[in-house]
Amino acid sequence: MKLSAAIAVALISSCLPATAQQGGADLYAQRCAQCHDSGNADVRAPSRTALQSRSFDEVLGAITTGPMASFAQGLSNDERAAIASLVTGKAASHAAAENAGQCAQNETGFPQPIDGPRWNGWGTDINNSRFQPAAMAGLAQDQVSRLRLKWAFGFPDTSNANAQPSVVGGLLFVGGGDRKVHALDAKSGCTRWEFPTEAPVRTAISFAPLGNGQPSIFFGDVRANVYALNAATGKLIWKSKVDDHVAARITGAPVFYSGVVYVGVSSIEEAIGSRPTYQCCTFRGSVVALKAETGAQIWKTYTIPEAPHPTRANALGTQLFGPAGASVWSAPTIDMQRQALYVATSNSYADPATDTSDAILALDLATGRMLWHRQATPKDSFVVACFGTDQSNCPEDRGPDHDFGQSPILVSLRNGQRVLVIGQKSGVVHALDPDHEGNILWQTRIGKGGPLGGTEWGSAADQDRIYVANSDVRFLRDGTRRLNSSEGGGLFGLDLATGKIAMQVAPVACGDRPQCSPALSAAVTVIPGVVFSGGVSGFLRAYATDDARLLWEIDTARDYTTVNGVAAHGGAMDGPGPVVVDGMLYVNSGYAQWSGLPGNVLLAFEIGNP
Repeated sequence: MKLSAAIAVALISSCLPATAQQGGADLYAQRCAQCHDSGNADVRAPSRTALQSRSFDEVLGAITTGPMASFAQGLSNDERAAIASLVTGKAASHAAAENAGQCAQNETGFPQPIDGPRWNGWGTDINNSRFQPAAMAGLAQDQVSRLRLKWAFGFPDTSNANAQPSVVGGLLFVGGGDRKVHALDAKSGCTRWEFPTEAPVRTAISFAPLGNGQPSIFFGDVRANVYALNAATGKLIWKSKVDDHVAARITGAPVFYSGVVYVGVSSIEEAIGSRPTYQCCTFRGSVVALKAETGAQIWKTYTIPEAPHPTRANALGTQLFGPAGASVWSAPTIDMQRQALYVATSNSYADPATDTSDAILALDLATGRMLWHRQATPKDSFVVACFGTDQSNCPEDRGPDHDFGQSPILVSLRNGQRVLVIGQKSGVVHALDPDHEGNILWQTRIGKGGPLGGTEWGSAADQDRIYVANSDVRFLRDGTRRLNSSEGGGLFGLDLATGKIAMQVAPVACGDRPQCSPALSAAVTVIPGVVFSGGVSGFLRAYATDDARLLWEIDTARDYTTVNGVAAHGGAMDGPGPVVVDGMLYVNSGYAQWSGLPGNVLLAFEIGNP
């Protein structure tokens, strides 16, 4: 009789003898300690303390088929289980009852018309504005103070809630670290269907009807797979792997336009490339165009045209390669007028640095041909080893790690001028001219910047301003990697025509709140008259766009009773931002990656009685 993988792992972990635990400690020291035990808080890997908040299954998944699989290459199942047990202090968990929180069997199809109120994909439109018009939002400025929690949904066996939901036709679609995509009734939170994925899903989910009228959703996972599902039933239509590199992943939402799905490809090679025995680095970011009906590739354009080649040997004699890097972390932006798409890229990973890293690229929609590029920070080559004790694989021409983590926003001003605006980890907001090869219109500094500084995941724009949250998260320099509770934060509204700061919110201090930072790393969202911003503190706040007055705030860092019976709690807010649709607001809470409070909950708020 064959045991399921979950049962087998549970038996392995519960029966590990002391010698196996010792083996776990030895393996951890060999494979994991360089990053996770580093006293430098800027190292990208979560600290050993942060790992203790995660479940056994989450860590085991990460080192078996997830982002850390390359570090555990060659290990047996029991050796992987020993590491997971060692760092979490836990054994395999038992999943919640499969039928908990299911909708009634007679509830099928879409509860509302699919052309009604919606938030589709990352930025709610192909311009990635993150601006929700009044007709779609169903929430006015004078109603925001009456928002009350309606329901909560818990993601099992994960400590991060970092995949933004999408809402179309009264259904909410969301991925998670539990390796599932969930379709929920947007009003009640009951589960319509679940789809198991090969790896965790961090992307927002994009909706579009295919040519045959079939309502479909598109998303990617952290093993560089793109999926298309029937949105009503959850049945797989196609699955396409868009990059074979061991470090490749998809973090930005795929974008549908005119029968084609466009997706950017990123990687974690700047983390795994830090091992001195690793031949760093060979990954190049890319944009891939797929036929929406079949998933067949139409074109693939690398963000670095030159293929990696051998450069030098490190101190251990390991052959190094370059150029590499220029990942695409965010969703592409579509320009219908010029039939182009725009993406923002990450830093280089290796020498020689490339002029398409830390840059905005314009590509032809039909062919993928690069039309122009505009670099913001030259010579920014960086891997995590640059912050570690062993810097064998750190590029010789080391940069500040000031890449772009968010999508460019395409805006038409009231005078008809078009502007491409974006915030950078350098702490600078840029405005480019999309009609004149990205010429710089203005640049405004709003933060100090840094590896986790400046503007991180997403800004928002209406016709008058871009709204930018500042991270500038800092850590205590005492080797503990604890968050500094008094540095970072701030929210800004910049005039789109001039770049001048027209609205500003001061950082909100944490006081003695544990695992807290004033940093605002999560994406912001705008509706007419209101900007929403979630913080590493766990607070979600709403401010008036005219005078920056506080309209509403909620502390999400607490325990919740959930509609699906999963034990859930909120924590730090990072990555995705709020989604506002049809009088409701949806937001994820929980992000343990940078020593913030872990969490695993999706929250839904509605307008309460006056």
